[in-house]
Amino acid sequence: MTEVLAREILMRAREQGVTVTTAESCTGGMVSAALTDVAGSSDIFHRGFVTYSNAAKQEMLGVHAETLSVHGAVSEEVVREMAEGARRAAAADLAVAISGIAGPGGSEHKPEGMVCFALAREGETVTETVEFGALGRANVRAAATHHALELLRSALAGE
Repeated sequence: MTEVLAREILMRAREQGVTVTTAESCTGGMVSAALTDVAGSSDIFHRGFVTYSNAAKQEMLGVHAETLSVHGAVSEEVVREMAEGARRAAAADLAVAISGIAGPGGSEHKPEGMVCFALAREGETVTETVEFGALGRANVRAAATHHALELLRSALAGE
């Protein structure tokens, strides 16, 4: 399923002359890997960012320390800054960002399976939070990867 999505993203982005980048935290590069598993992906994907620590988010993507302090790494505010920073740093047309609680564990306010996403393009960034539930670390990461690819596919399909 991931391969089918990645192929569709590659095809649509290539047709539209769009470049794509990623800013990943809890998925640790899984979205980038899915995209680059497809031969020819270098046409549309030049680089991605794995920013697992807060310091990496700040240094590589320009996430503000105040945003992290006030909202926490797993927040729509932070993924917004991650996506916008990745888009700028990669000079890409479209960026997707992910930060979440893959597990095990979590808290009352940020439970295991809570993942925040952002999609940035010229003049617009949209964010959302998805509660996948306590599926276990590997399953939350896989679900988040799939969802991020769906966001890219939808954006390229004009949905």
